[in-house]
Amino acid sequence: MGKVKIYGGKAVDWLKKIQYNSPVILTFTLLSFAVLLLSLLTGNKSTVYLFSVYRSSLADPLFYIRLCGHALGHIDYHHFYNNILIILMVGPMLEEKYGSKNMLIMITGTALITGIIHIVFFNNVMLLGASGIVFMFILLSSYVNLSQGRIPLTLILCVIVFIGGQVAEGISNTNPGVSQFGHILGGLSGASFGFFFNKNKLIT
Repeated sequence: MGKVKIYGGKAVDWLKKIQYNSPVILTFTLLSFAVLLLSLLTGNKSTVYLFSVYRSSLADPLFYIRLCGHALGHIDYHHFYNNILIILMVGPMLEEKYGSKNMLIMITGTALITGIIHIVFFNNVMLLGASGIVFMFILLSSYVNLSQGRIPLTLILCVIVFIGGQVAEGISNTNPGVSQFGHILGGLSGASFGFFFNKNKLIT
């Protein structure tokens, strides 16, 4: 009787080699994708009620979920793809440097700050998406090679190009579907978090 080849065991062994190397970034990505699928299934109602931020009653318990949950919501797959691609490219490097706990604090903090300031200054305008997180990562990545007591030139150039570009785009209104205000807040959050964590040596 010939030997029976069992492929299931090899498949399991192969799957064991896959490393969940960046838990916060990967979880954020999977949650965002799940939110996008839920939005498609509910005709965008779930995104409006849970995953976008706008001014509403403080007595509404969903208001507090939206303050941070808006970072997980996206208008469509194109919006999701553009944000998540950059997050997956830059995020693991940052999570390795700053640690998963600090990464979670920075993502949540950026979403919360952006959400609060948005509802204070913009009435009846809905904000959603991980763009603020993306720009936080871009500015934060400039601190990766930070030397003690020195300011990286890459950080200075990144701030000038980024902030200048967002202000110019907002003035010219060349891309009205994108919240330049949210991008700027995300970038400033990244610069602030990078300075704070590196100055206080709160990195892994």
